[in-house]
Amino acid sequence: MKKDCLQRAVFFFITLVEVNLRRRIYITIFGTDTRAGKNFDVILLWMIILSVTVVVLDSVSTIRESHHQIFISVEWFFTVIFTLEYLLRVYSSPRPWKYIASFFGIIDLLAILPTFLGLIFDQTTFLLTFRALRLLRMFRVFKLGRYIKEAAMLLQALRMSIRKIMVFFGVVLALVLILGSILYLVEGEKNGFTSIPQGIYWAIVTITTVGYGDIAPATVLGKILASVAMLTGYSIIAVPTGIITIEMGKAAKTAGKSRLENCKNCGHDQHDSDAHFCKICGTRL
Repeated sequence: MKKDCLQRAVFFFITLVEVNLRRRIYITIFGTDTRAGKNFDVILLWMIILSVTVVVLDSVSTIRESHHQIFISVEWFFTVIFTLEYLLRVYSSPRPWKYIASFFGIIDLLAILPTFLGLIFDQTTFLLTFRALRLLRMFRVFKLGRYIKEAAMLLQALRMSIRKIMVFFGVVLALVLILGSILYLVEGEKNGFTSIPQGIYWAIVTITTVGYGDIAPATVLGKILASVAMLTGYSIIAVPTGIITIEMGKAAKTAGKSRLENCKNCGHDQHDSDAHFCKICGTRL
């Protein structure tokens, strides 16, 4: 009986220590409200900047030939540090799978995978420029709440307008397919339109007003169709912009009804403007 009580006490003590340790790590790594959390993120940002700089310099042949071994050592140093950071984030997160599947979780993973893949495949190290995306954390580190709010409004506007944009995109694809097919019939292989996909390529380049010039219609009818495609391209550019602008206006009206603040317990970041407790777990904000 005493042995069971002692085992339970030891197990409870170990569990309590582990919970406190995870909470401390979580506050330091995920939070920016404490001095330790802010210092951690500032140091992390500088390490990201330095690691991206090393990858960029390593792609220059003249520099790589004279400092290649140094670059490899420095790259592995950063990779080990970022791997430990990623594992600590997964360990300390109240909902690890939510973090792993989140935008920053995926970016954190992509930031370390290329170095390990480089042991198997060649040239994957240069994919480490994904680390530059991690600089987005600076918006939380330096408490630029205004920019976070605006970014959230833009994201909400994109979510609200995604269906309309998809319908618009479908119409554009149909238009490109029709134009490409017509130009293939009108111009033919002798003028460079060797197939319908080649005609579709020309239609995309023309409608987007890029105009590479590697292929162009030579007949009168083809030039008329090209002129129509160019004018149509200028016209349709404004459509998705207008859709997103309208949704951003709607998002701005509702922005004052909520606030962005990470719950220290569960990590939820969407709360009412007058909320004092997390709506998910009840932890005081």
